[in-house]
Parts: sequence; C-alpha cells; structure tokens
Amino acid sequence: FSSQFDQGTMISADYNQIELRLMANFSGDENMIEDYLSGKDIHSSTASKIFNLPIEEIDSYKRRVAKSVNFGIIYGISAFGLSQNINSTQKEASEFIKKYMEIYPKIKEYGEECIRSSRETGYSKTIMGRIRHITDINSSNHTIRSFAERVAKNMPLQGSASDIIKIAMIKVFNRMQDENLKSRLVLQIHDELVVDCYPGESDIVKKILKEEMESVIDLKVPLIVDIEEGKTLFDAK
Repeated sequence: FSSQFDQGTMISADYNQIELRLMANFSGDENMIEDYLSGKDIHSSTASKIFNLPIEEIDSYKRRVAKSVNFGIIYGISAFGLSQNINSTQKEASEFIKKYMEIYPKIKEYGEECIRSSRETGYSKTIMGRIRHITDINSSNHTIRSFAERVAKNMPLQGSASDIIKIAMIKVFNRMQDENLKSRLVLQIHDELVVDCYPGESDIVKKILKEEMESVIDLKVPLIVDIEEGKTLFDAK
C-alpha cells in the first residue's frame, strides 16, 4: 500500500500501549501510573519488579515475560495460557501472575469491580458511555460465565480504545480540512491512523496527528502517539 501522490509518502500514527494506559487510568493503580508518568518503559519496569532486579539488568527474555503478563492480564490470561506464551511451566507462570497482582494491586480490584458491576447491571460500559450487554455474566455454566467475566473486564479497555481512535479520526480529518491540506486520511487500523501525505506536507501532517490524537481525552496518564513515515505503509512500520 503506497502513496497515490507522485513523491508522496505514507505516515502512520499509532497509539502507544493505549489499552495498558487505559488500565492504569481505570484502575487508578499508583505504581502503574507512576511508571507511565516517569516515562519508563512499562515492560522493563514491570520486569524489574517481577524479577526484583535493577531495570538496567533486565534482558530481552525478562522484558518479554513482563510484556506477556501486562497484555495478558487485559485479556484475562490463565497461568496455562501465559506458560504457553513464554515457554515456561504453568507453576512458574502462576507465580508471575501472582507477583504481578502484588505489584499492581488495584488492577485485580478493578477486574473484580468490572465483574461485580456487570453482574448487577447486565452490561459493561466504555469511557464514552457506550454499552455492551453481557447476558451470560450470571450463567450457571462455569465455562460460559467465565468467558462473560473476561468480557466484562476487557470490554471497557478495548471499547474505550475504539472510542478514542474514532474521535481522533474525526478530529484529524477536520483539522486537515481546516488547514486546506491535500493529504488524505485513508486508513484506521486498530489503534493507528494512516495518512497518504502530499509532498511538502509531512511536517504539518505529523503535527496535526500528534496534537489531535494525544488530546482526545484527559487521562491519569498521557496518551502518546508514535509516528513513522515511509514510501509505503510497510516502510512506515
């Protein structure tokens, strides 16, 4: 996928770890909020706490373990699932999850509150108030109920990320129109916006993307956008 303009480029603007940042915001966990406010790499910081090592001593394997736990918690990962992801024993994976919940205690509380609320109301809600009904949250079938509980915890995160990128898309489009740019907003891919950039408009397009995407909503941690540019979309990754 390449620019339709002669000498044009593709610019990709991707939200950095938006679901983890939303987790920090919703849970109010002080340790995770502090990690983000201090500008630390969240996976290295988590690994430092899990393995009880200085952050400088965290190697790629330990960071990968922490990354798997960080993102796995969002999806309600089990010890078995984590063990498959990081090629460890189920017992070791269980210890990682236990340690994680000790490091970020309010994340566990947040998940439990999501389930409690959904049991009472029958739905989960995004940061913008969008609702998803979860009819199986009180099912007597353990497997069905467990899946619904994972949905109840995950929906506010993924749903809110979806809300935010859609509002950002509108804001970016309107700003580009106001600036009378020839560049075109052509794609939304998950947490990413892609602009087919007209020659000579690269700097203003990047400025618009960063300003509009990062200012969609005020959270307890900053929204950060990573921007890349290339001749093709592949090059802009």
